[in-house]
Amino acid sequence: MNQPTERIEPRTLKGFRDFLPQSMMPREALIETARRVYRSYGFAPIDTPALELAEILTGKGGEETDRQLYRFRDPGDRDVAMRFDLTVPLARFVAQHANELGMPFKRYHIATVWRGESPQEGRYREFMQCDFDTIGSTSIATDIETALVIHDLMRAIGFEQFTIRLNNRKLLNGLLAKVQLPQHAIPVLRAIDKLGKIGVGGVSEELKRTTPAQDDQIRQLLELVSTKPGQDDVLLKMEGLIAGNELGEMGLGELRQVIQGVKAAGAASEKFVIDVSIARGLDYYTGTIYETLLGELPSIGSVCSGGRYDNLAKLFTSQELPGVGASLGLDRMLAAMEKLGKLPQVQTPADVMIVQFDADRLGDYLRLAAQLRAAGIGVELYPDAKKLGAQFKYADRKGFRAVIVAGANEWSQGIVQIKWLADGSQTEVPVGDGATKVIEMLRRSATN
Repeated sequence: MNQPTERIEPRTLKGFRDFLPQSMMPREALIETARRVYRSYGFAPIDTPALELAEILTGKGGEETDRQLYRFRDPGDRDVAMRFDLTVPLARFVAQHANELGMPFKRYHIATVWRGESPQEGRYREFMQCDFDTIGSTSIATDIETALVIHDLMRAIGFEQFTIRLNNRKLLNGLLAKVQLPQHAIPVLRAIDKLGKIGVGGVSEELKRTTPAQDDQIRQLLELVSTKPGQDDVLLKMEGLIAGNELGEMGLGELRQVIQGVKAAGAASEKFVIDVSIARGLDYYTGTIYETLLGELPSIGSVCSGGRYDNLAKLFTSQELPGVGASLGLDRMLAAMEKLGKLPQVQTPADVMIVQFDADRLGDYLRLAAQLRAAGIGVELYPDAKKLGAQFKYADRKGFRAVIVAGANEWSQGIVQIKWLADGSQTEVPVGDGATKVIEMLRRSATN
């Protein structure tokens, strides 16, 4: 006699998630928005494998990132790891395919990445990034364009209250030289990058623990990076502090050009501020760096970040392949939108549901649904001729905008009833005009 199989408890791993339709719908909409904005600037789509040889990924994001890698030996006994971001695979990609791509090369890549870090609000071990990058140019125009893409992306998503914070690694490295700590740039920059999370005291303690910095050096550093974000006033202050250091002056000049460029392009220039405290902890940044905070919810952290990385591809090729770009943090943005009540409560991509009033008229309902779809309207036909109350309850729960009802009387008169679920209003239209009327009403309701 066969023993009963022990049931396995259905559960997800810590830091990983399932996505129900009501979560996946806004997720896909946000991806489509990002894709539309990226394409409008001429960025083309690419994809790379989830798995890379471990040597491709290790040492590119710093020791902490290396510790977070999902790394193992595959069935072929190769040392492999799952990508922790989309930028390092991009460096490998362009080094491998540079002759086919031609330079400069503009790409966007929307895909899943994995990091074994501690899960927290808006941060998971498996998450999706929406990257865009320009490879093969050191022109400041590409740095300016990166800032403009972030600006347009935030607006397209529906945010008006946001700040794009700018800094430059050359400026930071120049400041480090001024306080005689250039050889300890990486631990210093990582500590500075945590200023918003652990405060001045926390950064001071980390600097003492990870560098030989003395109290006076730490005081000077913290004074510099605690400068209130701004534009011309910050540039003026930094000009005095960095004077005489060629690298720092170069970084300051690039920041000035970015600010001038976004103004010239007609973007809302008040959205851009220079913030000397942002350092972007990843080791590969070399120039302009970007972080984006939501004015309505700054506590959730940066929702779109990036920077210039002129040396990353040198690990894979002798060819000069400088790059600059940024990434929309999809999951963090969705968490912010949910907190702010900006996510629509729907579980269906269709606008309209057709009630099946009479099972004998199934062919008529199918024909009506096909006509509406041919006109570009998403339609779901309820599969069973159940009681109207049950069908309307289903329509409410799923979030349809309208329900079409046609019983024996309506069919005999050649009409259908359109009921709008938002306000309960009802419209009677001829069957032949149904598609046109529904389109008109859907457009009208969308603009109200």
